Formats: sequence, structure tokens, C-alpha cells
Amino acid sequence: MQPKIYFAKEHSIDIDLIDPDALKVLERLREAGFIAYLVGGSVRDILIKKKPKDFDISTSARPEQIKTIFNRQCILIGRRFRLAHIRFGHKIIEVSTFRTGENDCGLIVQDNEWGTPEQDVLRRDFTINGLFYDSSNQSIIDYVGGWEDIKTHTLRIIGEPHIRFKQDPVRLLRLLKFKARFGFHIDPLTEEVISDCREEIRKSSPARILEEILRMLESGASAPFFKLLAEFNFLSILFPRLMQAMRTVKGKIIFHYLTCADKLYHHKEKNTLDRAVLSSCLIFPLLEQELKHQFLDKDKVPHIGEITIVASTLIKEYLIQAFSHFPRRITSMMVSIMVSQYRMTPFSGKRHYREKMFRHKDFELALRFLKLRALVDVEYVDIYTSIRNQYRQLIRPDDRKHHPSPKQRSGKRKPSQTHT
Repeated sequence: MQPKIYFAKEHSIDIDLIDPDALKVLERLREAGFIAYLVGGSVRDILIKKKPKDFDISTSARPEQIKTIFNRQCILIGRRFRLAHIRFGHKIIEVSTFRTGENDCGLIVQDNEWGTPEQDVLRRDFTINGLFYDSSNQSIIDYVGGWEDIKTHTLRIIGEPHIRFKQDPVRLLRLLKFKARFGFHIDPLTEEVISDCREEIRKSSPARILEEILRMLESGASAPFFKLLAEFNFLSILFPRLMQAMRTVKGKIIFHYLTCADKLYHHKEKNTLDRAVLSSCLIFPLLEQELKHQFLDKDKVPHIGEITIVASTLIKEYLIQAFSHFPRRITSMMVSIMVSQYRMTPFSGKRHYREKMFRHKDFELALRFLKLRALVDVEYVDIYTSIRNQYRQLIRPDDRKHHPSPKQRSGKRKPSQTHT
């Protein structure tokens, strides 16, 4: 198969959108005698004039050869899918070797058979992610029609849809992810097999599914993504109790929280909220409803201990007893975040805050969630502003240096088996 080549005058790629360290990696691999291209989501993003979050590289060099070129700057990871991570301080450029050898049916269990650029791109998920960028001559190399699909805003799987989705069912979620993020339409041949392959998602790794969910909560497109999960009936498989809630009045409030979180993402230019804060958007409206049902409707005022029990129970029922159960690290912080809302906005209406509350390790997370509540309901705007100002006056900048930020405490790393 001969690829179509598009040069600089045709694609008008802004070179400033490409990470200089990624260009250095490409150059060093070429100097060592290997083929090396920028690939996948980064090429897609720069073509639609978006700055990529990650820069992945594919090369003809084997993992051990990449290690020899970059020495201690390189770490080899993975068994099923061997990769090289090239480190630039805290930044990582991921480098993979061209592969081939996908099986025609069933899940892929071994993925280290080396191949050519053409063979490698035919293994990728969607045409928009199947483009190479050759920095040596600033050309786009297209084996699969990805160039035209980006121009026409089309999501099309590479190869026969039934086979491709069965090989890796997570591609079903990634299809909805790209539709939510970019607003592209799904190619009819790809869309018509979604319902036939939906149950295949049960064969996927729960950890990979959860990572896709959490990344979409952080993406700035969480509301449309969850609507698509519900529309295509994936939510009923992955989080059945949450699907039931989404069909109620509280479901609209959950979507309102997600929409406000998305707005904050875009307003802050991708300075994403913590995963525990974002996950709380899914449960907090349910907590409000349950407290009303169990206590307020019976003229009872729950104390903090009772609120904690109800919050923990809801998280267990909706997020832990599900296909992809949320890890304790996140759920424990969610309990703290949601319970803290009733310290900052108590049912009594009396707000006398102790210094101890401001110095709690999860207070900044709770304050950020209160900001989301203020976006959902303007009733909380003045309360949020007041508490934020008190906190800033009490906690001096020098004090903050000695406490890890919420993101440092709940940091995440990119899983090696997925492509953006």
C-alpha cells in the first residue's frame, strides 16, 4: 500500500505546537540510522490546531536499541506491549517500535511482533489516529485516509469493525471519547456494530476502563461523554446504579455538575481538577437527595458522623460495587470532600469555622468542590468567596510549601497500553 504524502504547504502545521524534546528524540533516532515518526493523537491534535498533551513516537528501532541510544535517560516498560520512556525531567516522551501481527479474533494477549510503518498503522484504532509526521521534511504520511477524515470530522475505525472492537473492546469507549471531545460524527459502518459489540466491554480490563473514565472526567468533555455512555447503554454495564440515577431528576443535576467542571477546565486552560473532586460530581447530588430522604424530611438534622456513613455507603453502591470499582485512594478523598461541604455549609446555617478545618489535608479539594457548587447554584457564591478569602489569609504562601498539593498526593501516571 502506497501512502499519501502531504507536505508543509498543504497541512500548514504550526511547528510551535510540537514539543522541542519530541523533535530531539526524533532527530537522535534518525541520526542512529532508524526511521522515526511522530504518531497518533499528537499528529491529530496539531492538525486541528490544538496543543497536544502527549507526544508519542514510533520507530524502526527495537526497545533495546532505543535503550542503547538514550542510555540512562531511557526506561523500558511493559511486557505485553514493550515501550521506551525517554525522560526529560518530569516529562516523558513515549517511544514504541513499529509492530505487526494482530490476530483476527479475540483479545490481543501478545503484542511484541515487530513490523513496518504500514503494518503498524493498520493496527491502530481510528483513522484520525493513524497519521505519521516526519519532522525531517515536515510531511504527513497517511496510509488509512485519516487526513480526509479529519477534514470531514469523521470517526472511522481502521479495518473491519466487528473484528477490531473484539480485539480490544476499550476501543468502543475511545470512539465515544473522541466524539465527545471533538464533536466528530461516527462513520455509519462503524456505528452500526456498536450495539452488536457492546457486551464485549465486559472482557476488558477494569483498570483500563476506569482510566478511560477518569481521563474523560478530566478532559473538559465529561458531560457529553457520560451522555454518550448512557445513550449507547455502556453506563448500564459499567455503572448500573449510576445509570438508574441518571434517568431521574438528580441525573440532570449530575450532568450540571459535569458541565460546570468542563467549563472550569476550559477557563483554566487545562488546569484540571483533581480526580476525587471530579468523581464527587457523580455522587454529591445523590448524597443531597439521600440526606433529605433519611433525615430532613423527618425533621432530623444529621450530624457529621451520619453524613460520613451515608456518603461512604453511596460510593460503595455506585462506584465500588461496579465493573470498574474506584480505588480507595480516590474514594476516601471523595468522602472527605463531600462531608466537608456540610462543615462549610451546615444545615443549621451557622458558619463558625475553626482553624483546624482550614488545615485539614483535603481542605483545598473540598474548597474546589465548593467552587463547583457555586457554579451550579449561585446561592453558594458568597459563601465560597468568604471561605476562600479566610483560607488565603490564614494559610500563608510559606505554609503551603511544606504541604504537598492535592495533585502531588493523588498523582497519576499514563498507562502504557493506550494511545491518546
